[in-house]
Amino acid sequence: MELQNHVMDLSHEFLYNVLLGKRRPWRAFLLYGPPGTGKSYLAKAVATEADSTFFSISSSDLVSKWMGESEKLVSNLFQMARESAPSIIFIDEIDSLCGQRGEGNESEASRRIKTELLVQMQAIRRRFDKRIYIPLPDLKARQHMFKVHLGDTPHNLTESDFEVLARRTEGFSGSDISVCVKDVLFEPVRKTQDAMFFVNTSNGMWMPCGPKQPGAVQTTMQELAAQGLAAKIIPPPISRTDFDKVLARQRPTVSKADLEVHERFTKEFGEEG
Repeated sequence: MELQNHVMDLSHEFLYNVLLGKRRPWRAFLLYGPPGTGKSYLAKAVATEADSTFFSISSSDLVSKWMGESEKLVSNLFQMARESAPSIIFIDEIDSLCGQRGEGNESEASRRIKTELLVQMQAIRRRFDKRIYIPLPDLKARQHMFKVHLGDTPHNLTESDFEVLARRTEGFSGSDISVCVKDVLFEPVRKTQDAMFFVNTSNGMWMPCGPKQPGAVQTTMQELAAQGLAAKIIPPPISRTDFDKVLARQRPTVSKADLEVHERFTKEFGEEG
């Protein structure tokens, strides 16, 4: 990733003075791309790797209804960052504040905030040394995300299943995949609540099953609980069918039009992350 090339350990005097010479690290990055692609996580990771204080705010945090307060908030933020140096300021959704200056629909408050930001940062675009596009996850990344979000939850998915899921979710953001898995995790719980048949497993636990499964007992979760077996009830492992059910009703939240806007900007001003 391009971002990795700009994170260096500058705590060692030898590295800073001898290896870098007149080279100076980049000071301002614009991470842009569709929502839900992990830009805030990347910024936090950079701060951790660089052993820097991390200030994370949303553009809405800088807006005040009181005259002059917004500019003070911006000024105070940068002052705190200077006092805590080395530090990284992450402003989420900065695009809502920093449209082109002089636009007809620009409010006075927005203009003042923008002016203070420009003063503190020393055009917004020109002030960013690097403009890095954080795209939607590719096939391999989506496959890994499904595994990460499932964690140690019992399932019977194979590598082939994970690959199929990754292919089916082209156009999904990392956030979309997280929401998908979160919904899937509840499918076994729903099955357990609605089950009319259970089987007593080899370790003495009661798991929902079909009526034709060997050892199936016609009962419900409530009836088992009434017999003092509530602690013995376990949901079935997650299956591909659970994912199929959820994906049948879920759609990606990022439109093709949004992607085209980011890709055009990348061709003209940015670089791939």
